[in-house]
Amino acid sequence: MENLEKVIIVRYAEIHLKGKNRGYFERVFTVNLEKALKGLRHELRRTSGRYLVAAFDERDADEICARISRVFGVHSYSVGYRVPNDLEHLFTAAKVICPQDGTFKVDTHRADKKYPLTSPELNAEIGARLLAEYPRLKVDIRSPQSTVCLDIREDGSALVFGSFEEGVGGMPVGTSSKGLLLISGGIDSPVAGYMMAKRGMDVNFLHFHSYPYTNEQAKDKVVELARILSRYTGGEEVSTVKVTHIQEEIHKKCAAELNVTLLRRFMFRIAERVAQMRGAKCLITGESLGQVASQTIEGITSSNAVVTLPVLRPLIGFDKEEIIVRAKKIGTFETSVLPYEDCCTVFLPEFPAIKPKLSYIEEEEKKLNIEALVQEAIGTLERIPLR
Repeated sequence: MENLEKVIIVRYAEIHLKGKNRGYFERVFTVNLEKALKGLRHELRRTSGRYLVAAFDERDADEICARISRVFGVHSYSVGYRVPNDLEHLFTAAKVICPQDGTFKVDTHRADKKYPLTSPELNAEIGARLLAEYPRLKVDIRSPQSTVCLDIREDGSALVFGSFEEGVGGMPVGTSSKGLLLISGGIDSPVAGYMMAKRGMDVNFLHFHSYPYTNEQAKDKVVELARILSRYTGGEEVSTVKVTHIQEEIHKKCAAELNVTLLRRFMFRIAERVAQMRGAKCLITGESLGQVASQTIEGITSSNAVVTLPVLRPLIGFDKEEIIVRAKKIGTFETSVLPYEDCCTVFLPEFPAIKPKLSYIEEEEKKLNIEALVQEAIGTLERIPLR
């Protein structure tokens, strides 16, 4: 039948809670959807509380759905049809959606409250027609094997679909400023970056390496992790900085138990400079309280003391198993566990300081030319494209 238009219906999440600035969030969300669907033929339309992806090649439908499922701000999506809201068109679309046997129900939502039939009346009318069309169908209101959903819109159209596919939720990336993620190559930091992107943050990536103590494969691993994350965040590059000389100087001149603590302070100093260069307003780390020696309150306080930017630690209260579950869900786990060492394993002391006093740390740092080492490291900054 004419006017049976196949569409992918996209519903947003928290955006509908916004007040006078809702339009801003919708505009960013629209840009992010278009960016996600780049390279695939489509037409994106915005209607009240919905987005419709139309005019696409049906061979691309699975890929379009996969990309939509990774866009932050998407609450759910459905593949269905947009039709005129008269009974004949509703029934025609419902026949396409509904299986020919098993149990089913019809579920109607009316945005158009002036529609001549109520939701229960539409459920009964379309349900009766489907039962007459497909004799092997049975009605089950409580636990149906399939549901035919009717969404009566206010513009004279209706959306007919069969299921709600879950989106990632959250806020559109870019609505919560920009942050710089210190991405190590382990399990934790990619999850931390994902979680901040879910809250609308534009996440940039910074990686520290210790070549030749760490190899190119370790750096390639981090680039791959950033590439996986970029499917959600839209990130386009990862910055890398070499800290080999810093580590050698710390190892040569300072107390061995402070090797990791002092290195992390240098990392934070460098990260703040890079963040300022990138226009980022905060640093993001994958630290979890008490997970390793440097992630005690004293260690965290030591790192915070050398920067003025806020440091966001979204995993601070998570245990390792919780983080692993999330890493598997977002697709970074298998890459994170590849056996390539990162810079924090170089010159690792046998007994690292767990609760170092800030005065002791600062006294040991006096043995180093801090600013010269920071400037030297920033001079090694490399920007690696992800696409």
